[in-house]
Formats: sequence, C-alpha cells, structure tokens
Amino acid sequence: MKRQVFKILAKVNKAILPSYSKKNLNLAKLSKLQLAIIGWRYYVTKNALD
Repeated sequence: MKRQVFKILAKVNKAILPSYSKKNLNLAKLSKLQLAIIGWRYYVTKNALD
C-alpha cells in the first residue's frame, strides 16, 4: 500500500515539479526552495522503488 502511494506521488512530481538535473545546475548556487524540491523528489523516488 505504501509503495503504491509513493508511485502515484512520483508520477505527480514528474508532471508538476521542474527537473533540475536536465538543466545542469550547480547545486551550490541553488536556492533553498530548489534544494527542497530536489530533496522531496529524491525522497519520493527512493520510497517508490523500495
């Protein structure tokens, strides 16, 4: 059940949130909001794959 919820969240993230990895941005220069988005996407993806 938990994994299914995270899979749905991962699809929503992919549709709504921006992808910073395709833009080749420097992590040291990102704002706190951009870092939070990256962290959230990582957390959801990690739990969707477990």
